[in-house]
Formats: sequence, structure tokens, C-alpha cells
Amino acid sequence: MIFAEALAEAGAAVVCADRRLDRVQATTRHLEERGARSLAVETDVTDETAVGAMVDQAVEAFGKLDILVNNAGIAAAGPPEALALAEWQRVVDVNLTGVFLCAREATRAMIAAGTGGRIINVASILGAVASEPAPAAAYAATKGAVVNLTRGLAVHWASHGILVNAVGPAYFPSEMTAGIFADPAVLAEIERRTPLGRVGRPEELKGPVVFLAADASSYVTGQTLYVDGGWTAW
Repeated sequence: MIFAEALAEAGAAVVCADRRLDRVQATTRHLEERGARSLAVETDVTDETAVGAMVDQAVEAFGKLDILVNNAGIAAAGPPEALALAEWQRVVDVNLTGVFLCAREATRAMIAAGTGGRIINVASILGAVASEPAPAAAYAATKGAVVNLTRGLAVHWASHGILVNAVGPAYFPSEMTAGIFADPAVLAEIERRTPLGRVGRPEELKGPVVFLAADASSYVTGQTLYVDGGWTAW
């Protein structure tokens, strides 16, 4: 919700997409109560037909698509030697293939409109460093791929005026990190390992995503902005 809220606060009309329709409907109500225009769409990012339909609905509702935030993601925690192939594939399908499909379909709409656009992928500090203290090899592999996919797409689509960047968060409270945050020992190790000595606050992700969506970043493309309390500076 935090990225949708940030863009809505900056004046954007927001399409919220998730395979769990009730979740995005709740987000849409939250935004509309604050005066934003919003639309909820049920979407599975691993299904290219569904992704194409989501983009079509966005264009139909609001006239064009200017910004895509690729935020869908899952993880499979545990030692890599115990990771089942099906779990590996599931993480790759959502975290990497889903990012590509959403970016491809959004870009087709942006090119058709001829007005350029912004694609903001959500990577991770684990796209730059090993996954610790909680091992998540598949997640880290996909986020590393997202970092380089961001570079590649930025180069290929620059001539269309489409800027492609990523944000790379460290540990923030979320549905995905709930198990990590519930373990005092792991949480203490994360805080010890972070130069700023604490985990991130959700609102600290708002500025980076708005920056990458705004005119302030008009000469920035192919970059990953790490929002990590100094984690990757070690």
C-alpha cells in the first residue's frame, strides 16, 4: 500500500493490482477516502493475459499509463540445499517473470501513447549482497536479476522516453517480513548489521518512489536506489 499511497499523495490516479481482490479493494477505498482516484484490479502477474488486461483497464479508466511500480514479490526462506525446485520456480515466476511481463505490457501502452513514462521496479538489498541473516537464495537471485533487468530495459527503452529504475529496500515491516520481525534474535541481528541501527519505516519508502516517478529524476535511468540504512555500504 505504501507506494500507492505515496503516488496518490503526489496527485496520481492509482490502479492497485493483486491476485487477492479484497486486498486491493481495501487499498482503493483507503485512497479514495483521502480524495484520490483509484481502481482495483484482480491480477496474477505470472499470467501474461491477465497482465495485459490490467494495463488495458488502467488505460480505459484514466486515459493513459504514465507510471508502473513493479511491487509483486514472494520469498522462500530456508537453507538453499533444502529448497524444492517448485518453490524456486514459484519465486522466479513472480519476482522476475512477473516484473518483465508488467514492464513489457506497460511499455507497449506508453509507446502507443507516445508520451514516455516511468517504470519503477522493486528490487532489494539482496539484489546486491548475500541473503543474511535469513537465507533466501531464490529471492536474492531474482532480485539480483531485477537489478540487471532494470539496466537492460532502461537502455532499450530510453529512445521512447521511458525511464526504468528500481528501489532496493532493506528490511521493512511487511506481510513478507512478518516472520523475520517476529524472531527477536533475527531482528536484533538485522539492527546490529544496519549502520543506522534500525529497520526501515514504511513512510521512508515514499520519497524514493515519488522521486523516481517525478520530473526531479528526468536524467536518471537504469539505476537502483538502495533504501537500506547503510546496509550495502559495508
